[in-house]
Amino acid sequence: MRLLFFLFFSLCISYATEQITLSQALEKVRQSNLELSIATLDEDIAQLEQKVAEGQTWGSLDLTQSALRSNDALSVFGFKLQSREATFGDFGFSQFDSTNPNVLHVVPNDLNEPQVRNHFQTALEYTIPLYTGGRMQAHQKIAHAIKVIKTLSKEELLVQKQFEVKKTFHTLSLLHYHIAQLRIVASNVAKIEQMTQAMLEEGYAKNVDLLEVQARKSDVQRLLHQSESNQKLLYHFLSFLLQMPIEGITLVEEDGTFDVKSETMVLESNSAIQKALKGLDISKMQIDLAHSAFLPQIGAFASYGSSDNHFLNDFEEKQSYTVGLQMRWNILRGGIDKNTLEKSRVEHLKAQLQLRLAQESTLLRWRKLKTQIDNDSFEIESLKKELRLAEAIYENYAGRYREKLVSIHEVLLKQSDEIGKRLKLRELQNRRNETFFELETLISKEIL
Repeated sequence: MRLLFFLFFSLCISYATEQITLSQALEKVRQSNLELSIATLDEDIAQLEQKVAEGQTWGSLDLTQSALRSNDALSVFGFKLQSREATFGDFGFSQFDSTNPNVLHVVPNDLNEPQVRNHFQTALEYTIPLYTGGRMQAHQKIAHAIKVIKTLSKEELLVQKQFEVKKTFHTLSLLHYHIAQLRIVASNVAKIEQMTQAMLEEGYAKNVDLLEVQARKSDVQRLLHQSESNQKLLYHFLSFLLQMPIEGITLVEEDGTFDVKSETMVLESNSAIQKALKGLDISKMQIDLAHSAFLPQIGAFASYGSSDNHFLNDFEEKQSYTVGLQMRWNILRGGIDKNTLEKSRVEHLKAQLQLRLAQESTLLRWRKLKTQIDNDSFEIESLKKELRLAEAIYENYAGRYREKLVSIHEVLLKQSDEIGKRLKLRELQNRRNETFFELETLISKEIL
């Protein structure tokens, strides 16, 4: 049986237009899979969001250049003050007459009806938060935790995609072997058909015997066609995973293996649990963030600039600066801050339960998969023995049929028994392989 497997493997190598090994496929899926590329971009976005949060601690430096033109009395007078050009004449002193007893009722036209004036102002302003009650630090920690979660999600997806590649390789290898076996069965049925045809011509068989053999031949061909169609679908799926056309693989052992780890290792490395732990950390940070709303915020600012009715004219002579501190402390918001804090505390309790659920569900899944592997392994070993017996019985009945000791119906029944056990064995091996690789995904470590 092993010899047939390797002969068929050599034949596959001859006809495959492009072959790829399992290790090459695992590396290729890391580099080219579209879902992993999207996950990498999500990780990059989270990294940039973390840098945005960190950048807020450095404050803000703004350069403002204004170009204005107005004949509004208040604006023109303000322009002159900012340009350090205001005079007493701007207050209407040119119309002042000390001999006029109604001097207080004189309307100062220079102040009320000023000439149109241009105003150019260049200003540089820097503001920096000094104390925010821990708000900015909480935002930074949350952004970092989210970035870690994105990284864990990417690693989890990578393990999942490598699981799919490994599962597909082993399924294809089993399918290659199964197709080879079906072709041998088809060849045997064809020989029986020829033998039955000859016996019919000699009068030792009935027409119904030939029809029964032909029906069995059609059934085997149907199974063979179905297996070959499944093989094509698996190659299409593998091509999608690797983002390259795959028409042939280097076959691997039919049965997968896995080094069973301890439950402690599962709890320490499972990505779902790690993400739940980070979610718990974020819920704690949200409580700190909600507390900051009850504390004052203190910031500093400094501005420097120059103004004139001509652009950048006499900049140094007309320069000015302002520095200062500002404190802002909200006293009343209708209970919003209090309720936000309570909401954060409830979300923290929820995160604790989610962590516990992730741990217990992961362990339950781990134990279930291990039990399934043990059951499948026992059944596979038993079925292999039954298959060897079914093969021997079929060969015996085929020989006895040639000697006209048994009917063709009995031979075909034994062959059906052999084919049925062979199909069941392949299904069990596929299921156990899938369970092996699913266990690997629980560890959430990259498959090598």
